[in-house]
Amino acid sequence: MASIERIIRLAFGACALLLLVMAAPATAQQVNPTASAVKEQQLLQELNRIQGRVSIPDQRSGVLEQPQGREWREFRNVTLRWVGGVAILGMIAIIVIFYLSVGMVRLEAGRSGRTIVRFNMFERFVHWMTASCFIVLAISGLNITFGRPLLLPLIGFEAFSEWSQWAKYAHNYLSFPFTIGVVLIFLMWIGGNIPNKVDVDWARRGGGLIGHDHPPAYRFNAGQKMIYWIVVIGGGLVAITGYALMFPFYMTGIEAMQMAQIVHSIVAVLFVAAMIGHIYIGTIGMEGAFEAMGSGEVDVNWAREHHSLWFDQETARAGPDDGQSRPATEAAE
Repeated sequence: MASIERIIRLAFGACALLLLVMAAPATAQQVNPTASAVKEQQLLQELNRIQGRVSIPDQRSGVLEQPQGREWREFRNVTLRWVGGVAILGMIAIIVIFYLSVGMVRLEAGRSGRTIVRFNMFERFVHWMTASCFIVLAISGLNITFGRPLLLPLIGFEAFSEWSQWAKYAHNYLSFPFTIGVVLIFLMWIGGNIPNKVDVDWARRGGGLIGHDHPPAYRFNAGQKMIYWIVVIGGGLVAITGYALMFPFYMTGIEAMQMAQIVHSIVAVLFVAAMIGHIYIGTIGMEGAFEAMGSGEVDVNWAREHHSLWFDQETARAGPDDGQSRPATEAAE
């Protein structure tokens, strides 16, 4: 009898051991991280994202993982900084080299003492409103891209956080008058900024920036027309993509928002580089150029040298006694 009981106990023990041996691989397979990773990769290949179910109204918050986000992050943290740095620093380097080798483009005939109206008060107001907003938008936008690696180590976390918060407020709210300015610039000056054959000749002759050649031009030469279209097209693109980012998910989903951010940032840094060149020409790069947007009047000799066709049109339309051209002292009053 005792031997039978011993045999039964051994049989039960053997069965229990067999069950443990069989269960061990199954348990290991359930917690195998490699197997989980394979399933995740399969989900990504089939659905292009890993998405769960949520109880809140916005179902898009159920997206747990989106592979394109890695590519976007790489672009934002690496590629964009390279593109922006090369574009902006490259433009500054070109300006410095040009200024050191050529200097300010002077009036060959000197000042005549008489001026002609180039831009009226409304045109100057729109220009300066748009330009002022652009400067703030450029600085605050560059802070988003370059602030952490360049500014944060210099001023510390607390100051950088405070500055970035106010910069973001300014970036958002000043976008509205900037957009209005771009629209007004488009409407005001579209008639004078259609390319023509005169622009081809102007560009071929270098715009008179080097040497003593002054190719004829109407109210806007080829270089100014290029700036005009950069402002209109570039400003339009940064406005549209910027509002898509400012009001997330109202117009599009996450993938399109990532694309909007890429377009917004690339166009913005190229826009900044182009405007640096524009600011140079309009200030220290050319004698008498700033007065066009400063007082609205330019010296007659400046108009003859840089916009001879426009000057001829204005004098022919005004007539000798119209007062279009007047002494500079009278204009200053």
